[in-house]
Amino acid sequence: MIEKRPVDASGAAALISIATLLAFNQVVIKVTGDGFAPVFQAGLRSLGAIVFVLIWIRFSGGKIQIPRSAIWAGLLTGLFFSLEFICLYLALDMTTVSRTSILFYSMPVWLALGAHVLLPGEKLNGIRIVGLALAMGGVILALLDRKGGHVSFTGDFLAVLGAVLWAGIALVVRMSDLSKTSAETQLMSQLVVSAPLLLLVAPLFGPLIRDPQPIHYAGLAFQSIAVVSFGFIAWFRLLAVYKASGVASFSFLSPVLAVLFGWALLGEHIGSQVWIALGLVAAGIVLINRK
Repeated sequence: MIEKRPVDASGAAALISIATLLAFNQVVIKVTGDGFAPVFQAGLRSLGAIVFVLIWIRFSGGKIQIPRSAIWAGLLTGLFFSLEFICLYLALDMTTVSRTSILFYSMPVWLALGAHVLLPGEKLNGIRIVGLALAMGGVILALLDRKGGHVSFTGDFLAVLGAVLWAGIALVVRMSDLSKTSAETQLMSQLVVSAPLLLLVAPLFGPLIRDPQPIHYAGLAFQSIAVVSFGFIAWFRLLAVYKASGVASFSFLSPVLAVLFGWALLGEHIGSQVWIALGLVAAGIVLINRK
């Protein structure tokens, strides 16, 4: 297994952009939920993303080629992907964007712990442990800053479970021959499993259609094109170059940014603690990625 390098300046810029995109996506999912049921929305997103990834591959000259030795890993990541987004979409339907995002983006903690045990060259040392602690302290501060708003213990549990499943995807990719395939191949293996699976189980979670309006169709398009087709491809490509825990650590920016988007776009409360949280997250990222 080839050891990956620490995140450099160009990688950091790309990861910050992805974190911003994913943070905004939490608001989009929440809003689109008024038109389509959560799991059905997730299935439609995966189905639409398949089309746009194929278009992307056609014009970028990429290839989808999965070796026989990686087929089971592809199926497993597809299953994890499906379960992850069942958890995330249901959580966002049950509670606020800020609360769900903070818990869901605890993923780097689970990934760093898993990488410490399973991946060579990604052992946690004292400095990186302090960095993880600071970053987690930042997201906890952002969570504690919430005053009012709907709180759901089931939603909290689903958000954390989604984070664990997300970390599981990254670990399966790194530990299998799937890591030798292109980002497009990795993403497509998840989409072709998740699209039919999510659409099949969606009726189990209630009526599929709520009150779809043009903004909800636009939300589906944004998720399929910007987030899944481009955001996830970029994330997989960065994961192929940089250390897994270093890549994942930047996702600690997303919950803080999600709180800001929730305040600006949905009228959610935001206090001074969020700014302190942002400072802690930034300090944590620096420590986690120290050579």
